[in-house]
Amino acid sequence: MKLSASTLPLLCAALLSVGGQAATLGTIPALPPGQTAPVPQPPRPQSPATQPPPEIAPSAPTRPQPAPPLVPLPVTPPAPPAAYQPGDPLYPRQWDMTTIGMPQAWTLLPETVRKVSTSKTPSITVAVLDTGFVNSPELAGRVVNGYDFVRDPARAGDGNGRDADASGVGQFAYHGEVVANIIAAAHDGRGMAGINPSARIVHVRVAGVDGLIDPQDLADGLRWAAGIAVPGVSANPNPAKVLNLSLFADFIPLTGCDARIQNAVNAVTAAGALVVVGAANDGADAAGYSPAGCRNVLTVTSATQVGTRPAYANWGRSVALAAPGGETGHGIPVSSLSGPGGVRTPDGTSMAAPHVSGGASLLLSARPRLTPAQLRGLLTRTATPFPGGHCDPEPARSCGSGTLNAGAAVRAALASSLGK
Repeated sequence: MKLSASTLPLLCAALLSVGGQAATLGTIPALPPGQTAPVPQPPRPQSPATQPPPEIAPSAPTRPQPAPPLVPLPVTPPAPPAAYQPGDPLYPRQWDMTTIGMPQAWTLLPETVRKVSTSKTPSITVAVLDTGFVNSPELAGRVVNGYDFVRDPARAGDGNGRDADASGVGQFAYHGEVVANIIAAAHDGRGMAGINPSARIVHVRVAGVDGLIDPQDLADGLRWAAGIAVPGVSANPNPAKVLNLSLFADFIPLTGCDARIQNAVNAVTAAGALVVVGAANDGADAAGYSPAGCRNVLTVTSATQVGTRPAYANWGRSVALAAPGGETGHGIPVSSLSGPGGVRTPDGTSMAAPHVSGGASLLLSARPRLTPAQLRGLLTRTATPFPGGHCDPEPARSCGSGTLNAGAAVRAALASSLGK
């Protein structure tokens, strides 16, 4: 299926009273008019013999009174820390980040918004299998030109077939850049704010200049991205723990998962990497698509800001989760070297998937030993329920467990011993 440049389908507070007059506590009220105060007379002295003996009245024994019960002083809990807010100029427009609870997630993981990763929060590598490498300023120092897996020189558009230069070529070249920026754009006071500004991105080119993806190119790209050997290709020095696929394979019937891609997904999962997939943009059942319909992947469809399915978004039992993907006239604000003023607002499941990939990388920053199955469980069971319990009036057009809630997922991960 060809890509559309406009929608990029490749896939967030007693006074006293005297005579009716009020008197201030501790003052003496004035005498009525015409009266003077009597002059006090000193007492007459008496001789000691005539003075009565002082009366010493025996004091009655008093019962000991029980002490009043101790009342604990009220304890004022410490105020929660203010939610972290990036200072990037595009952030106030990034409705998707507030929709998925990113301020809460960032507040729980303050180390992730620092410019340098620490041993407590290691830099998590995310592979973006897409249109290729773009040296985005949002990712400076954290983006790797991985590998070009497009075998056909004509479709590669760079004069050769597979090679170690994954640079994007052609009209769709910046699709991968947009996806990567959603995942990991820096919080540096410029442009947009990404989900995990400490993550590292490895670009793996699998799409030709026509925007199409060959199944074998995708299968090999999957393995290589996770650090699995591919014949004839140099080893990946930066294997990824999360693989983002905002795409689906072409040149095959849309009748189920292609065996080559399923085998590659199985190998990647066994190697400990999570495969996150966009459900595609045909308003159809995602089960027929590769890899959206494959086993062991986390398939993501689009949700609007209010949590409903946009008409274009694929659906069905193979979909595990929804995330902001935007809709016509209300897309996802992102930085891109290709956009007017460096900004674009695309929509599509291509934009939904990287929200989940970024969220998964955040969880791994907190709990680096989480398995793909544990990541999937955390992300799906903490999702925000759809309004009324469904994303679409038609029950068959399901969108998974709800809309991604990164804040709740991070909170659940930190409360658990899993992945420590």
